[in-house]
Amino acid sequence: MAQRRPTLPPALTRGHDHHQCVHDALAEAERLCAGRDVRLTELRKRVLELIWASHAPIGAYAIMDLLRGEGRNAMPPTVYRALDFLLEQGLIHRIASLNAYIGCSHPGDRHAMQYLICKICGTVAEIDNPAIDDAIATTTGGLGFAPDSQTLEVSGTCRDCRDAAR
Repeated sequence: MAQRRPTLPPALTRGHDHHQCVHDALAEAERLCAGRDVRLTELRKRVLELIWASHAPIGAYAIMDLLRGEGRNAMPPTVYRALDFLLEQGLIHRIASLNAYIGCSHPGDRHAMQYLICKICGTVAEIDNPAIDDAIATTTGGLGFAPDSQTLEVSGTCRDCRDAAR
């Protein structure tokens, strides 16, 4: 198995092409759903697109408002079912501290969830740092604890917001 290295999330990369980012995320979602023989309905795809509209998390009621603004009959159960599907397929993540959702930057792989959350602009970047995974595994194993899931949320200030403050 190849050694994983920490990677800089696309949202924090200067010159990030967000239009291409959204396009790639939707194409990958379609590919994964087809391969799993599950339906990425028009509504599910639109909810995913709204989540990917920025790298800032979005709540379920904000999604409903956007869908209603498009003339869709978006009731809470419908939107929550779409969100549940996207979560089950690993296409999005729920940021618990914000009660909101972001797109998964590598949905084909099951992985621990690690996020950098800018408290100024609201951007959330999903990171993948194997050293963090290893530290948690070592610590929990040493305590005899068997984790079912792992989510790490780090709040701070992104480079763009720090630069703008200078």
